[in-house]
Amino acid sequence: MLKMRRPTVILTLLLVAGGSGCGKSSNVLLSEFTGPFGGVPRFDAMQVADLKPALEAAMARKLAEIDAIVRNPAPPDFDNTIVELERSGRELDRISVYRGIWSSNMSTPEFRALQQEIAPQLAEFEAKVIQNDALFQRIKTVYESDASKLLSPDKQRLIWLIYDRFASGGATLQGAAKERYAEIDQQLALLQTKFASNVLADEEGYVTYVDAAQLGGLPESFIAVAATAAADRGQAGKFAVTNTRSSVDPFLSFSDQRELREKVWRTFYNRGDNGDAHDNNAIIAEIVQLRHERARLLGYESFAAWQTQNRMAKTPDRALALMEAVWPAAVGRVREEVADMQKIADETGAGITIEPWDYRYYMEKLRQQRYALDSDEVKQYLQLDQLREAMFFVAGELFNFRFAPVAAGVVPVWHADVKVWEVTDKSSGEHVGLWYLDAFARPGKRSGAWATSYRSHTTFDGRQTPLVGNNSNFVRGEENQPALISWDDAETFFHEFGHALHSLSSNVAYPTLNSGVRDYTEFQSQLLEHWLKTDEVINRFLRHYETGAPMPATLVAKIEATATFKQGFDTAEYLASALVDMRFHMSDPEGLDADAFEAATLADLGMPAEIVMRHRSPHFGHIFSGESYAAGYYGYLWADVLTADAAEAFRQAPGGFYDKVVARRLIENLFAVRNSVDPAEAYRAFRGRDAEIDALMRDRGFQN
Repeated sequence: MLKMRRPTVILTLLLVAGGSGCGKSSNVLLSEFTGPFGGVPRFDAMQVADLKPALEAAMARKLAEIDAIVRNPAPPDFDNTIVELERSGRELDRISVYRGIWSSNMSTPEFRALQQEIAPQLAEFEAKVIQNDALFQRIKTVYESDASKLLSPDKQRLIWLIYDRFASGGATLQGAAKERYAEIDQQLALLQTKFASNVLADEEGYVTYVDAAQLGGLPESFIAVAATAAADRGQAGKFAVTNTRSSVDPFLSFSDQRELREKVWRTFYNRGDNGDAHDNNAIIAEIVQLRHERARLLGYESFAAWQTQNRMAKTPDRALALMEAVWPAAVGRVREEVADMQKIADETGAGITIEPWDYRYYMEKLRQQRYALDSDEVKQYLQLDQLREAMFFVAGELFNFRFAPVAAGVVPVWHADVKVWEVTDKSSGEHVGLWYLDAFARPGKRSGAWATSYRSHTTFDGRQTPLVGNNSNFVRGEENQPALISWDDAETFFHEFGHALHSLSSNVAYPTLNSGVRDYTEFQSQLLEHWLKTDEVINRFLRHYETGAPMPATLVAKIEATATFKQGFDTAEYLASALVDMRFHMSDPEGLDADAFEAATLADLGMPAEIVMRHRSPHFGHIFSGESYAAGYYGYLWADVLTADAAEAFRQAPGGFYDKVVARRLIENLFAVRNSVDPAEAYRAFRGRDAEIDALMRDRGFQN
């Protein structure tokens, strides 16, 4: 990559902070990515002790770079202000990659303590950048200039995104209001970090051990994994149900031990809500209050109004309108599901009333009764390695990508579990990027599944290729056996791979244009889930892990027949979380009691007693460990409207889901452009019209 000439003052600041002005340093976190594939992170050499000095050096470096932009005597223009701002802060970008790995994949008490220490420093630094009035005035001048209106559309979009980031971040404030805004940001950084640490502590600290007499109903695959998990924790001879969704969900689906189901359920859904040192309720109240105060400083009625103003929804009322249009149908379906499950419980003489810890168990019984579909039987055809190859196949057919494994040791990784593939163009052989996979659960790794970008595609300073990763918490198969996963987990695997393909497809020139719009960015990933159910994937890759036989047509038919099965549960538990999130951030938070607010909101919604929110507030990391999803969890549903509508375009095409013409239109308009085009305009370019809700309601089996 080309390097900008930097004045001596920058070198002095860097040396004082402990870095080097030549891009070389004994601190690997400050060093440029080196090695193959345009340079890769040194995950094998990162040390937590290096993080704080690296951050301090990198922050000093960026402030000096900004000072150079501000002091430039030439009139502000696109090149000397916007481009130079895009070029600045590269050390910080690299450090954030390592910090993200420690935070999500390799957390330790040492790191969590340091995270608490550095969070307010980072917030203070961000305030210095955003509230640098001289910098903002240069950006504003470029934004308002006639010359900018003559630039290409992607450059105009870049200018607007940067201007909006500063204006929405408090750059327009003055005096005491500006100071208070910065104080709030620092407080929020500390609180959000503490929230995440508390949740992780409860996930690591609570494990339910059962003995051989308590294994009734559990499939052999789960028992084997639970035995390994217990042995790994020094409890050989017992069986461990860890406090993560990948372990809890199958236990709740199959265990015949109702009292144990309740114990496991309460342990999982009470994360962050145990009235102890890791309780998050007071933190939630403070976070919501501070977000509200900050939004009011900017002139917005609420944090939700501020958060939605530059997203597809534009207003919280529009987001609520979509959710409330779907909610009654979801609740109606829940009542039907509960009635069907209660009938089974009564017929078997269980003598119970369905409770939340019974839902998955009796839903599984109902599935077997109605469709004769055994979820554990389905898992025998869902080998993790084969599903990965299926994703590669889809990427090859739609995106013309080829994935080839990189030999161990060539690319540094943070854990032995992590594998790396090179992505190339199938036609030209040109290098596209790298894909990392961290598939298995382990202590120190946060629960769930997510995608991460370690480097984004850019061309403005020489071509920079993307480095992206997918992270899951699959339970490792027993020794010499493949990892088998559920159908739901397979859909999630495809979903997160969609995020990776979105990054790998980028053709934008500038870093900021790789940013996402929250209620749109889930669209690409949710769309990819549809390819798991295509004949090409099922027939080629869903094969029995022992015999190699393809999934029988009868089993495929049962899966297809259950496409709308359990949609009441799935939709209502998600929507409850999204609605509580939005109402938290639309309300007056004075004197907020988080637990009471959650309960009152659910009561107002008429939440069925037999289910709970997918993410209860005290462990709702999406909205309280950061802000990208806050007042934005509705975005999954917004994106699902786009997804269902776009999927119909493929269904109606001559080549179905592998139609080359529709695929090309999809990639050019909705994947490659990233955020260089307004999402609403991009979707209209693909579909020829705005998305409609009808396809979503049909997909979920709801009347509309």
